Amino acid sequence: MASRARLFKEYKEVQRDKSGDFDIQLHCDDTNIYRWTAHIKGPIDTPYQEGIFQLAINVPEQYPLVPPQVRFVTKIFHPNVHFKTGEICLDILKTAWSPAWTLQSVCRAVIALLAHPEADSPLNCDCGNLLRSGDQRGYHSMARMYTRLSAALPSGSH
Repeated sequence: MASRARLFKEYKEVQRDKSGDFDIQLHCDDTNIYRWTAHIKGPIDTPYQEGIFQLAINVPEQYPLVPPQVRFVTKIFHPNVHFKTGEICLDILKTAWSPAWTLQSVCRAVIALLAHPEADSPLNCDCGNLLRSGDQRGYHSMARMYTRLSAALPSGSH
């Protein structure tokens, strides 16, 4: 039950701070407090900057002692995101989790990962290989292409 109370608290904070964080929009499922959706804005000066990416967040009943399961719903070309499943390789979602993290701060960490890919622990080996071999241009053009195909903002809403 502690997880429900914590999630309701986070829900109230998200509702109160709606105008504060333009990079993250968190929405709780109307029928299940353990299911959330996030829309995150791609960070500036990255191949993702023109995109809005959807994340599916499933919160276990042991939350906040156990991390939520977070995955990309939007297709993205990134070394730490599995291209087919959207699974994210991020230490705070696995071994470095702390109950101090909130769903909002997890989304912030995912945005930071977009800006600073870790090519040494890839879930997308093709993408990781491009970065490890020093082909920044190839990585940027593929990432930008998938951002335009899957996550592009409607014209005029930048």
